[in-house]
Amino acid sequence: MPLRPLGVGEILLAALSVVRTHWRTALGFSLAVAFVTQGLRTAVEGFLFPDLPRGEALGNSPAPPLPENLGEVAGSQTGTGLTLLFGILGSILVTAVLTVVVSRAVLGRPVSTGDAWRTARPRLPRLFGLLLLIPLVLVGVLAVAVVPGSALLLSGAEAPGRSLLMLGLLAGITAALWLWVRFSLAAPALMLEKQGVVTSLRRSAKLVRGAWWRVCGIQILTQVLLMFVGVLIQLPTNVAVLLVGGEDGMKWLTGGAGPVDWTFLIITGVGALLAATVSFPVSAGVTALLYLDQRIRRESLDLELARAAGVCGYGPAPTDGPPHHTTSSL
Repeated sequence: MPLRPLGVGEILLAALSVVRTHWRTALGFSLAVAFVTQGLRTAVEGFLFPDLPRGEALGNSPAPPLPENLGEVAGSQTGTGLTLLFGILGSILVTAVLTVVVSRAVLGRPVSTGDAWRTARPRLPRLFGLLLLIPLVLVGVLAVAVVPGSALLLSGAEAPGRSLLMLGLLAGITAALWLWVRFSLAAPALMLEKQGVVTSLRRSAKLVRGAWWRVCGIQILTQVLLMFVGVLIQLPTNVAVLLVGGEDGMKWLTGGAGPVDWTFLIITGVGALLAATVSFPVSAGVTALLYLDQRIRRESLDLELARAAGVCGYGPAPTDGPPHHTTSSL
């Protein structure tokens, strides 16, 4: 990583370079986290929502009864929300540990899985607080946004209720996206600056301020690219579902299957596990590099990094100053 402000392409390439150079640490830890999160996803879909119609009731009836409509939407959205929640938790956890790897890689220092884990372990209690707080805030914003429309629907005013529900959902998604980007650098801030949960959120908000669109664009671009990579990785398992299940497999992949099929769940779960193992460290690397890049742009962290790396002409690192303006945790 060049010790200067980075462009979008440089951040993506640097993240890939870190994963390639430290692939044992990055992919090993990512595989462990992905195994747990994907296992939870499969269990949720298989045990908690075994009879979820997966859109058939809404699709086969032009105007299903309101209770059935709301019941299916609630069940579907709950399952989707839990799936997204597990993904967010896994992503933040991998980001926290991979931040240690990235920070050492920037300085040209080797790091093993054991080193990264020993450095990250003391921060885990606060990290899990962050893991819980960020999703709760996002879910809370979405819940508040859909309350007025849902109340109208339940009172019998279906037409205005649906309109208000859609507007509330759009507003909630917008607000949640804004908060997600605003707090997206909290995990690396918590890990490297040894701050508390709330302080890390404020620190992330400060670093993102004035650069929201840039941070948002890089994060979304990364997720879109990883989505395409994930589709390619899961292609063999999707083909396996078609070969095993035939027409039923096609219905399952397109969301038309009814009761849960454990064979399809396990096959698609393996594909999702492989995709998450690859995407987690790249996404985490981008987030960690964005954090370092924002500090370089705002706080001249490149000078501190150059001193810590022993670059000739920069002199020794200063020993005073606030904790988040030093490289002691790197």
